[in-house]
Parts: sequence; structure tokens; C-alpha cells
Amino acid sequence: MERLKPSPIPAIFPEPEYLVSGKKQIWYQDMKLAYQVPWMGVVTMAFAHYEDFFEVLWSGLQPLTTSVEFDLACDELQELVETQVGSLNPNYLVDGLKVKGFGERELDEIRGLIEIFHRGNLPYFLTATIARRLMEGFELNQNQEFQRRPETKVVSDRLVLIEEHHATSEVLSLYQDIRKTLDLPFVNTDYRALARWPSYFTSAWKDLRPWIQSDEHERICAQLHEVANRLVGSVIPNPERLRRGNFSEAILRNQDILATTRLFQWLLPGLITNVAFFRAQLNTEKHNLF
Repeated sequence: MERLKPSPIPAIFPEPEYLVSGKKQIWYQDMKLAYQVPWMGVVTMAFAHYEDFFEVLWSGLQPLTTSVEFDLACDELQELVETQVGSLNPNYLVDGLKVKGFGERELDEIRGLIEIFHRGNLPYFLTATIARRLMEGFELNQNQEFQRRPETKVVSDRLVLIEEHHATSEVLSLYQDIRKTLDLPFVNTDYRALARWPSYFTSAWKDLRPWIQSDEHERICAQLHEVANRLVGSVIPNPERLRRGNFSEAILRNQDILATTRLFQWLLPGLITNVAFFRAQLNTEKHNLF
């Protein structure tokens, strides 16, 4: 399955947590619990706009996303991006941030937030990959045997997001640049959370920005895409035998669902790479090795 950016970029209609109720509210809570994250990704909130599609998808996903094998797949993707992101030469930002007045407590808060996204984006990427394979007729692994994760951690911390309606002019300019550079109509949750520290995030984005359109950045994204497809097609179990045939013809013919699925399956490798870049910028341990 090729790496594919839809053109034109489709309109998306994410349904935020505070607006959903009933079945969707239950699905959201169950998904955050399964993925062990404190936020709903934009990708799954966009899927929720198509309720019949989301219901079938999540009913098949839920058991496999609580498996040891799913966690190991996330581990493999995480190790890959951590290994490869060094080729983008992220600058070490800690000393400069300390000059600006950042203390170790603040830096640790930023590091902790980055870790949430560094791990948490991976199950959303695998979800988008599974959804796209199903929509386009690429079957999943049909092995039903799996080992359930021994313990599911409840993550209750709420993210503090700097939304555009209460952002400073500096942050608004930054968001505009992010949308333009990434060629996306929205700003991902990760960036809105990191903008809580505007002077930090401005420095971090300025260091990353020149790499966004580079061949080296795309090489890492392509590797993530390739490995995710291998994991979904032959490694991650499929206890509910989720397949294309589970969806109605009306869903499969819906070009809006397909375009939305392609968009997120394309953009998430870039987001994962960018967050790993931010992580490396603050990684004191690696810096001290050189």
C-alpha cells in the first residue's frame, strides 16, 4: 500500500470529547483506556463523524488494541523513529532555554508532555493504517490468537491546549506557519499542547521547520509507513477477524471516509517524526554522550 497524500486535502469534521454523548462517549473512553492516552486523536474524532464506520471499526479494533502484540508493534515503531531521527540533526535546546529562564521543573514538564505524544501517537497511526487497508481492500493479519495486556493503565491527566481563540499573536503566527509548512488545514493536538510554553515551542519549531520538506524527513516517514503496513498485515493479531467485508457497501463507497482515512494515514508518520525531533532536542542523556 503506497504512501499517499490525498489531493485536494479533504474537509474533516472531528467531534470533540466534550460534545459527544451516548455510544460515542463510551467509545471515546474505551479507546483512551485501550491506547493508554489522555486525549482523543484528531484522526479518531474525525472517524467518529461517520458513526456507522466508526462503530464497525472500533468493535474490531478494541480487543486487538489491548493485546501484548499491539504494544510490541508500538515498541517497534517507537524504536525505529528514535533511531532514525538523529539523521535530522536536532539541536540541543536545553542550554538556550535555561538562559531564557526555564528551570529543570519546567523542562521536565515539557519532556513529560512530549513523552505522552511520543508514545500515544503510535496506536493512532496503526489505527489509521488498519482503517485505510480495510477501505482499500488490503486484508489484515487473520491470526485470532493474542495475549491480552496484563494491566491497562488509566490515564486521567487532561491536556492543556492553547486554542486559537485564546492564543497570543505570537502563537497565532506560529500556528499559521505550521499549517502552511505542513500543508494542513488544522493544527494537531501535539502542537497546541506544546504551545503552552510559547518561547520554548517557537525555538523547537524553528529548529525543525527546515527539515519538514527534506528528503531525509520523508525517508523516515516512508520507513514508518512501510513498517506499520507490515505489522498490520502480518504481525498484529485480529481476534474479531476484522475485514473489508464487515463494512456496508454504502461505507465503502463513501469517498469522504476514504479521503479522511488517507489523510491521517499519510500525516501521522510526519507527526511522529516531528515529536521524536522535539524529544531529541531536550534529551540531556544523549547530549552528554558526545
